[in-house]
Amino acid sequence: MTISYDGIQMSPLPDRNVFGEPLVPCSFDPLTGFLRDGCCRTEDSDVGAHIVCAVMTAAFLEFSFQYGNDLSTPRPQWQFPGLVAGDQWCLCLSRWIEAHTAGCAPLVVLESTHENVLDYVPLAVLQQYDHRSDGAVD
Repeated sequence: MTISYDGIQMSPLPDRNVFGEPLVPCSFDPLTGFLRDGCCRTEDSDVGAHIVCAVMTAAFLEFSFQYGNDLSTPRPQWQFPGLVAGDQWCLCLSRWIEAHTAGCAPLVVLESTHENVLDYVPLAVLQQYDHRSDGAVD
């Protein structure tokens, strides 16, 4: 994508992850992201801020269902395949924080999680949920 300013074509700055590096895609199968481009990036119309790349667990999917967001049922009209444990998906920041508070937040793919998350969650907390860990959250 390019933008134009005063007749000059420019590329926007790349989205960054929590390490300040270029954002790595979260998942192409299932295809995730608010923009369905595989990346956990956002724009003004994304009121949910789908910027946390998380690895789904049965416990989190049940938690989300109990809070009124059924992530397991396919919704073709929204290009949503329905998720199963092990899928990577761009979650709403607020849902991940709720799950963290409740003790059932899924692991996070830090390289694929947008840097804007750091405005609400410290990196040290996110690192406790690093998907490359043994799965034990401190």
